[in-house]
Amino acid sequence: MIGIEEIAPEALPAFWDAHIRYLIDDGIISDDEDIAYFSGGEYRGIIEAHMRRERNRHHIAYFLRGGARIGAASWCIYEDEGGKCFILDFWVFFAFRGNGTGHDCFEALTRYAAADGTEWYELNSEKEASVRFWKSLGFIENGVDEYDMPLFVKGKPEVCNDMDRP
Repeated sequence: MIGIEEIAPEALPAFWDAHIRYLIDDGIISDDEDIAYFSGGEYRGIIEAHMRRERNRHHIAYFLRGGARIGAASWCIYEDEGGKCFILDFWVFFAFRGNGTGHDCFEALTRYAAADGTEWYELNSEKEASVRFWKSLGFIENGVDEYDMPLFVKGKPEVCNDMDRP
């Protein structure tokens, strides 16, 4: 069984080190400008401020199995968008990948987020392996975000899927 260890804003320094390594090692970012942004105070300050909000609070957590940290996720639940849980980051540490661990971690996240009112999920992804993973969990394409990255949803009742249009 996978557990969740939520991280408080004041305990984020170690997480930020793991986060930037994940973004680089998984090929999410590669140029110096992106590395500087995601390593810098502006991005991290925004996330930390959102973690302190009363409404639509941002969450960052580790996935645990047998007491060991095996991955991490970052998400925000938007009460005013029908209980949308936007997943900003989701990853399993390299040593623990395979054997359905990602599926187990997502199942743990769904149980955890449901207690905060999550009704449906949205994320953006463009890496081929990540897209396959999310589709294997039932996510479907649903347009693009403001940066032209593909959006994927799961559980949204009125999905407008461009792939289904004539």
